[in-house]
Amino acid sequence: MFLRIEFKSFAMNAIRQFIEVKNNSFNVVLPEGFTASRVEVIILPSEVEDDIPQWQKDIVLERIKNPQTPVDAFEMIDQLEKENFEKL
Repeated sequence: MFLRIEFKSFAMNAIRQFIEVKNNSFNVVLPEGFTASRVEVIILPSEVEDDIPQWQKDIVLERIKNPQTPVDAFEMIDQLEKENFEKL
């Protein structure tokens, strides 16, 4: 999985892969558009695949690709109360 995450002050490319280790080594193939000359590698053991359903992963990826304006929780509650009051 290749992600580009952008914040106000910086952007970050990230790759997440599950790779089989053989003879205490592994090989990482970077995507065509990845141009960094130096990378940071963090190795975590992964015995079991995560329990997050694919549909939830898809929603998160879509939100990362197409961020929306944050919603103020108090404004949202006021709007819901107003809508419910109008139904009475």
